[in-house]
Amino acid sequence: MATCLVTGGAGFLGSHLCDELLRRGHRVICVDNLETGSLANIEHIRVPEFEFLQLDIITPYFVDRPIDFVYHLASPASPIDYLRLPLHTLKVGSQGTHHTLGLAKKHRARFLLASTSEVYGDPQVHPQKETYWGHVNPIGPRGVYDEAKRYAEALTMAYHRQQGVDTAIVRIFNSFGPRMRPHDGRAIPTFLRQALQHRPITVFGSGSQTRSFCYVDDLIRGIIALAESGQHQPINVGNPHEFTLLELAQAVIEVTESRSEIVFEALPTDDPQVRQPDITLARDVLGWEPEVQLRDGLRRTIEQSGMDALVGAGRR
Repeated sequence: MATCLVTGGAGFLGSHLCDELLRRGHRVICVDNLETGSLANIEHIRVPEFEFLQLDIITPYFVDRPIDFVYHLASPASPIDYLRLPLHTLKVGSQGTHHTLGLAKKHRARFLLASTSEVYGDPQVHPQKETYWGHVNPIGPRGVYDEAKRYAEALTMAYHRQQGVDTAIVRIFNSFGPRMRPHDGRAIPTFLRQALQHRPITVFGSGSQTRSFCYVDDLIRGIIALAESGQHQPINVGNPHEFTLLELAQAVIEVTESRSEIVFEALPTDDPQVRQPDITLARDVLGWEPEVQLRDGLRRTIEQSGMDALVGAGRR
């Protein structure tokens, strides 16, 4: 039985990771400051193998139990959050990653950094391969998140090369599933909330920009497979099936049987025009690829979340 520390463990992805690690028979130490995470995401976990620590990783922190794996997921991730918390986002990527890597070094634990497809920025290469260095605006409003993750990747590799820490980097592409906050500003929870309330679905720009959506269960399988491999270089984990945002909106209307109409709004600054992972490495090195199709994932999200959770009970 391994002991796994999960930073950001009360967030959307972190809570699902905690669930799956426990299901596989591991002990889990969940660390979260609850800035964007929620105790509601982990309130169902009531087993002695699970421990919750409320703390902020941008200051040094210590765990006195042996640790075998560190899954570093902590970070504001939605535009609403990192635009509201720009300095905190940068500190989590820098100081938080530094402190967490130090913890992994002390315990001689395998360290996995949850990075993001946003390190590619608005890519000039399509689909995105791990060897592509990206096209990122460091001073734009999204730069606080993009550059925090790029710095965290550089720091992770420095700890690996100089300090001998056993590290891995997963570049996560758009993902979705139960426990996403209905007002977090990302496409799928926003579209579902609007569709379930039969309100206009707001699509930015012309809706021709593309995304690739991976259901959370598939994503968590990929993250754990990478953590349990010997791989050190970054690996993309996401669904290579690409959709325009207009196609996504139409799929949401179809699945929810909504009366919503689609309306168009101004495109946010530096919004990527294309996003599609090349998952050749994940297939070859990890034996991983996604299994859940978009419409099936949308139905599971609705069924497992419940309408009240998805619409936020009509409140922000």
